[in-house]
Amino acid sequence: MDGDPLPCDVAIFGGGAAGLWALDVLLARGLSAVLLESDRLGGGQTVCAQGIIHGGMKYTLNGLMSGSAAAIRGMPDLWRACLAGRREPHLTGTRVRADHCYLWRTGGVRGRLGMIGARVGLRAKPRPVPADERPEPLASCPGTVARIAEPVIDPASLVKELGRRHHRCLMKVDATQGVAMDLDERARITGITLSPPGGGDRCRIEPRMVVLTAGAGNAGLAAMAGIGGAVRQQERPLHMLMMRGRLPELNGHCVDGARTRVTITSDNDSAGRCVWQVGGQIAEDGVGMEPETLVRRGAAEIRAVLPDLDLGGVEWATYRIDRAEAAEGGRPDDASVTAVNNVVVAWPTKLALVPRLADRILDLVTGPAQPQRSPVVAPDRWPRPGLAKPPWETREQWSSDA
Repeated sequence: MDGDPLPCDVAIFGGGAAGLWALDVLLARGLSAVLLESDRLGGGQTVCAQGIIHGGMKYTLNGLMSGSAAAIRGMPDLWRACLAGRREPHLTGTRVRADHCYLWRTGGVRGRLGMIGARVGLRAKPRPVPADERPEPLASCPGTVARIAEPVIDPASLVKELGRRHHRCLMKVDATQGVAMDLDERARITGITLSPPGGGDRCRIEPRMVVLTAGAGNAGLAAMAGIGGAVRQQERPLHMLMMRGRLPELNGHCVDGARTRVTITSDNDSAGRCVWQVGGQIAEDGVGMEPETLVRRGAAEIRAVLPDLDLGGVEWATYRIDRAEAAEGGRPDDASVTAVNNVVVAWPTKLALVPRLADRILDLVTGPAQPQRSPVVAPDRWPRPGLAKPPWETREQWSSDA
């Protein structure tokens, strides 16, 4: 064991957006905290996200103000304040891909009804775009093309910014045998023994509270903490489509009735090519498809919703990702937290709800006044986790046959 046990207020498991934002909030309140990550920062759901800071539009397509829409409708304004440096955490180093999304519809009755439903009860309401201001791919789309104030960020740069702010509070741990928890007679965690990747001196931390923000890893960590039976988790899969080549910048949703037929976000890869991530209904339908089948189906969808788009020379790939969240008998409406003993298990549900989740975590872990101690818990020589790359930088198989 390397040195004496290290007491702290909170130990956080999981280095995605949820864990890093919670770390920032806790440290800002004067608590001592450490974040433990077994892989790379953002390497689960965060860097695979499309980066849209939703304001609830997609949850009102049936014309009703759903619970999801009510929970999320204030998030774009909060994020903008952070991105502009007007509110903590200051995220001026996070790259904003676009300050709005476009909204367009299919040609049928369902598409028109979806556009009407998208105007219900939201702070960020769709605003019609004059015909001469439409982006080129939407030039001949039927009916109204609208602009909606949902900013689009680069999730990888968000993780980089949050990690940079508190680099000394991060610890990389061995994913398989690097964590051992000690429980007292009340089944509360009293200490956690950690091993670095590749071996070396171990470290013991003694947290007052433990927070799990490890996405799909929450279930295993909860079992290790002896509370597995009290935590209900579900995973909803997606099979996302990617396109790269001579594509225009486009961020937006095509609606068809009470669903988003496709959601498109764009960025540039390390070679300077424009890359599109394509989600929405096509990503849910694609779960049962092989990559080649999804590419063919996705190409047909893109041609249907963007008939003006030239797909010549475009390459295609896919990736799978599971959305881990609380099991609440369907898709949760809001960020979810469950507190058992001195463990808080947390899921943001959507990237946009990460700040809301952090505030709920803070409410649960703020206890009686503690002796003032340094916020830095991690030993100086302990290895720190690196940054995950977005999916288009790690996918090796691309196809030009669609």
